[in-house]
Amino acid sequence: MNQKKPLDLLIIGASAAGITSAIYASRRKLNFAVISTDIGGEVATSGEIENYTGFPKTDGFALTEQFKKQLVFNQITVEQGVSVEKITQLNGGFITSGNTLKGKKDWISKAVILASGAHPKKLGVPGEEEFRGKGVTYCTTCDGPLFKGKKVVTIGGGNSVLESALMLAEIGEHTTIINKNDHFKGEQVLIDSVANNPKIEIIYNAMTSEILGENTVTGAKYNDQTTNQEKTVETQGVFIHIGLVPNSAMVDFVDKNKPGEVIVDMASKTNVPGFFAAGDVTNTPYKQIAVATGQGVAAALSAVSYLNILK
Repeated sequence: MNQKKPLDLLIIGASAAGITSAIYASRRKLNFAVISTDIGGEVATSGEIENYTGFPKTDGFALTEQFKKQLVFNQITVEQGVSVEKITQLNGGFITSGNTLKGKKDWISKAVILASGAHPKKLGVPGEEEFRGKGVTYCTTCDGPLFKGKKVVTIGGGNSVLESALMLAEIGEHTTIINKNDHFKGEQVLIDSVANNPKIEIIYNAMTSEILGENTVTGAKYNDQTTNQEKTVETQGVFIHIGLVPNSAMVDFVDKNKPGEVIVDMASKTNVPGFFAAGDVTNTPYKQIAVATGQGVAAALSAVSYLNILK
């Protein structure tokens, strides 16, 4: 144990949900801590953002910088570089165990807000792991600029792949979208923008089967679900945007749904008193920055109410 006196609240995660919870916890003068692998999470890797109130047009990097400024304004410190391994219940509270930049560490708290977000889902096809970092990436915002003037493939069927394709079309020579469905599940304005971009080609009903290459990526193989034929797209980069996996493996005593998302009510409460969750790690059907922010508020206020009852 590295800590004797319990914190009122431990917030795990420092993206939209976690930072918002921290701001409210700070305003309520709680004895709390925020731990995270980084600041910004998936928000920091987002492309253009035009649907976050108060910011007519921004991007993930710029918005994350604003988050950081608000942390400073509220005198909130985030302990970064923390990987949480396990959360356990103890005497009506919680022990969170993890690895830090200086070694293993435990945090004891009366309440916890899990705002750990989610990470990109993998295709699970041959070549994906072999060529990761050698042409295969899960972050267009991070790695797109490396493919200036090149032919690239981006895989998926939702908003993320549409945003990816639009960004890559500005950077590269040609962009191909491989979509296993016969349509996109995304915002119509993005769908229209992609459809009207002459540098973007869309392949529907295509199941990616292998990523090809030698030292780096040279192609993406897919099965045409209409003709049942194997086909190949020549490419120098493969961007994978097929969804997110919730970062919830560290807790096993709360109710989760089949994908592993933590089940919460409208007040961000789980089935376990004192344990709250917010953002993409939860079963909210809409993975949006604004939704995560709202859940962060609800989780913090619910935690305050819970702590008041304990007193």
